[in-house]
Amino acid sequence: MTGREKEILDMIRNTPMVSQQEIADALGIARSSVAVHIANLMKKGYIKGKGYILKDRDYVTVIGGANIDIIGFPTDVLKMEDSNPGKVKISLGGVGRNISENLAKMGVDTKLITAVGDDVYGRKILNECKLSQIDMDNSLILKNLPSSTYLSVLDENGDMKLALSDMDITDEINIDFIREKSLIIKNSRCVVVDTNLKKEVIEYLVTNFKGIDFFVDTVSTVKGKKIKNFIGAFHTIKPNRLEAEELTGIRIDGEKDIKKAIKYFLDSGVRRVFISLGKDGIYYGDNQNTGYIKPQEIKIINATGAGDAFTAGLVYSYLNDFDIKNSTKFAMAASLIALSHENTINPNMSIKRIEEIMKEMK
Repeated sequence: MTGREKEILDMIRNTPMVSQQEIADALGIARSSVAVHIANLMKKGYIKGKGYILKDRDYVTVIGGANIDIIGFPTDVLKMEDSNPGKVKISLGGVGRNISENLAKMGVDTKLITAVGDDVYGRKILNECKLSQIDMDNSLILKNLPSSTYLSVLDENGDMKLALSDMDITDEINIDFIREKSLIIKNSRCVVVDTNLKKEVIEYLVTNFKGIDFFVDTVSTVKGKKIKNFIGAFHTIKPNRLEAEELTGIRIDGEKDIKKAIKYFLDSGVRRVFISLGKDGIYYGDNQNTGYIKPQEIKIINATGAGDAFTAGLVYSYLNDFDIKNSTKFAMAASLIALSHENTINPNMSIKRIEEIMKEMK
């Protein structure tokens, strides 16, 4: 922030309804100069929106993918290489976007930095995210590329059987673009990234924003290995068993191996580790405690968004200083809510509902 910008910001803090002309008269500069300084303060995140609404609440920044999910649900046992009767549902998706919406439903102020096309799907993503109270002001809107699309077919148990993703637009989130968002990132309580981003972008983030705690969603074994060489830069990671094997080089066949993997991550510099075994539960660990929690049995309707809800739960727990065991329970309860609805994001996600499920957990 320049000296002149600080003067203007101080005047706005003291008199929120002050006009640009009044600022110009007080500082002895042109009104047009005041307008330029105020525009810069808005770009840098010190002023939010018109009317000089100042940033006064903590927020989380999520950087990652946003797309349209097209999901097929068979009405009977799924038969491969055949046409199956069922239904198709279209909803918003993308790991970063899903985490953002879950956070918003938990009452967390959330800024999503993503990339969408200037097309029907892109406008749908922007409009519905804004309706969900996700701040999209820092996202990239491109005319020359289509918005991301994720196509998946579930089996009769609600598990994903096959999926295709067209997410080339996410590669447009490059280092130059991230550099433009530096002050937004620096002012965040924490930052969540997903590995749909380019490796060099993720590495730039964790290298150049040292004062920020980063959470990472590894997404898949192929995408997750992007962060293998700098895994210790993250505060919190949540790989599944296969992703943990890829990142540590440790073959995981049982509890002993899982504990070795947790130790590997912690020794590398990670502060909190959560290794998911799907329906078989979560192993967790930090420098004080390690443990295991098995989830209660529920009927799975759609497993697509469970991991994203879990990550959002971990972020909420971090913001509220939960210990690692309660963080795991809270995040697991959020994932159970996600599993119980056909939408990728359960519209009934809330802190109240999460707390109700936590009471039922052993």
